[in-house]
Amino acid sequence: MNFQLKSNYQPAGDQPKAIEGLIESISENNPDQVLLGVTGSGKTFTIANVIQQLQLPTLVISHNKTLAGQLYQEFRDFFPKNGVSYFVSYYDYYQPEAYMPTTDTYIEKETQVNEEIDKLRLLATTNLQTRDDVIIVASVSCIYNLGNPEEYAHFIVPVKVGQSYDRQILLLNFTKLQYERNDYDLKRGSFRVKGDIIEIWPAYQDNILRMHFLGNTLEKMQWLDPISGKPAEMTPDIALESMSGDSLIDYIIYPAKHYITDPQKQVTAFEQIRNDLKITLKELNDSGKKLEAYRLEQKVNYDLDMIQELGFVNGIENYSRYFDGRKPGDAPYTLIDYFIQKPKWLLVVDESHITLPQIRGMYNGDKARKQVLIDYGFRLPSALDNRPLTFDEFLSKVNQAVYVSATPGDWELNRPGVKVVEQLVRPTGLVDPEIEVRPTDSQIEDLSREIIARKQKGQRVLVTTLTKRLAEALTEFLNDEKNFEAFKQDNPDFEMPKVNYLHADVDTLDRQDILDDLRSGVYDVLVGINLLREGLDLPEVTLVAILDADKEGFLRSRTSLIQTMGRAARHVEGRVIMYADTVTNSMKLAIQEVNRRRTVQTQYNQEHNITPQSIQKEIREKLIKREVKDEAKAKRFTLQLTPKGEQVELEAINPEDYTPQDRELFIKRLKRAMLEAAKALEFERAARIRDKVRELEAWEQ
Repeated sequence: MNFQLKSNYQPAGDQPKAIEGLIESISENNPDQVLLGVTGSGKTFTIANVIQQLQLPTLVISHNKTLAGQLYQEFRDFFPKNGVSYFVSYYDYYQPEAYMPTTDTYIEKETQVNEEIDKLRLLATTNLQTRDDVIIVASVSCIYNLGNPEEYAHFIVPVKVGQSYDRQILLLNFTKLQYERNDYDLKRGSFRVKGDIIEIWPAYQDNILRMHFLGNTLEKMQWLDPISGKPAEMTPDIALESMSGDSLIDYIIYPAKHYITDPQKQVTAFEQIRNDLKITLKELNDSGKKLEAYRLEQKVNYDLDMIQELGFVNGIENYSRYFDGRKPGDAPYTLIDYFIQKPKWLLVVDESHITLPQIRGMYNGDKARKQVLIDYGFRLPSALDNRPLTFDEFLSKVNQAVYVSATPGDWELNRPGVKVVEQLVRPTGLVDPEIEVRPTDSQIEDLSREIIARKQKGQRVLVTTLTKRLAEALTEFLNDEKNFEAFKQDNPDFEMPKVNYLHADVDTLDRQDILDDLRSGVYDVLVGINLLREGLDLPEVTLVAILDADKEGFLRSRTSLIQTMGRAARHVEGRVIMYADTVTNSMKLAIQEVNRRRTVQTQYNQEHNITPQSIQKEIREKLIKREVKDEAKAKRFTLQLTPKGEQVELEAINPEDYTPQDRELFIKRLKRAMLEAAKALEFERAARIRDKVRELEAWEQ
């Protein structure tokens, strides 16, 4: 299927010129293109038009999950019939394996995998194997080791109606693809058998595949909704498959995990691992590191036993070099290698001024942590080959790239033969916001007045601080009614602004929800640090307030200031207030560049008789659908702490009513319930259970 762009509007402003320039450059096989586009000029729509006309599989890399999620939603809306996928780190919580020699502290790898994101990652690689109309929006995690794409494509199970199968071999093949058999509780990545029916839930789908057999012959296949059990609606992915009515004719089942070990290669891999283990043990023993040698021997032998019996072990990626057939130091396989299998593809680096440095820095940080583990006997030296790409390796795998930014870095702009395309004029005629510098004296009181003024107009405000602590403290201050007593006296119709903060500790999926809540009016103000810089599409925001604007550094550099100010460029009343006592060089350069762009935009509007209009944009459907919480139930809920136990109301658990032994037992059970709630993304529920655990633990002390 070809890319089919769906949009209610046509390219306008500088977009036609930018689209033409990029297509011309890419068609001439130039390796590097830069799209210098101001905030709100429709850079994503420009790239969508380029993809539509060139018909190239495209990888879009963004530097954080929030922006990647927003881009995914935009491309999904532009190409509803094509394979638009989302590929980011699937951890809600990630504590990497580490060792601190100074305190002899070993930190075991601890993760909490988000199954929905894992599904989307698997869907991304499956799409790359099965179709060419693919756009994958990824974070920088796409440069990390992923497993051999050839092995991934090799380990498949095709099923076709009318064919005969040895059912035992078919089920065995499912297990080789890392699907688990579970006849009682079917989950994503598992299968079950009920008489002549086999049901499998592909790890990359939302629906269950039911296969009806008559003897050994596959009579019928159909997709079912996992909750209702009724035939599922046809999604774009399912619709591409060979269908007959509501039934499938044929289908290919892909692995449930990216790391798959070929049993035929295990023998050779095991020999190499044991040989390297022998060499490393000798080196450790010769150096007098007896404890480290013993530790390594136990660890590796345990891992090999698990791989041999189950085909998988936590940390199997540390042995990937052996199973991939790579030599020491060879670049790992990554998502990019799945694209390299295509005859031609396109890389788009969003917000390149920050994404490229992030890619450049990944390798050294990963190596430093793993080298300590190797030196102290926790890993074989081969663990170093389970790593992200170096920057040079990354560049060597890329054929053609478009670097997109409102403030491209010197590296992109100085590439040999680079084609730079400017997109300064917005289709709506909006000009960059006016900038005002105000002293820091009484800045919070002044900011409060500005927030109230916007609140009365139904507008939104972004406030950027330098630290997470200040962001949280300012949020607490602005949500405290006592701090607005003077405003209440002057205005009887005064309404308190609703304020929230957004920083790196907020879970990935919650970030987009908070941004949507800002747009819909649940919040009037968002306070943040670095996440309020690049790419956020918030048309309701009319004021961006920058605290400590004169504190030179990364967050107050020329680039950061221009990006931050750009958040106010989607509304005709957009304005920026910098709170500073001096004008730094970064502030001066940023203000000059914004004013230069305002001049170009204003002149264009005058020449074409354009009246600026605020951007009107609907709030998109959630990136991942999540259960809507019933507020009444959220306030009071019960728990079943044992499989056959009675429901216990959380608020009714009173530490005074139990013996020390009972309290200890309750604490263990509540902690288990807390982890289950967190895994189900019920963070409020988990937090309330955590508070009850702390209450019980306080009685134990």
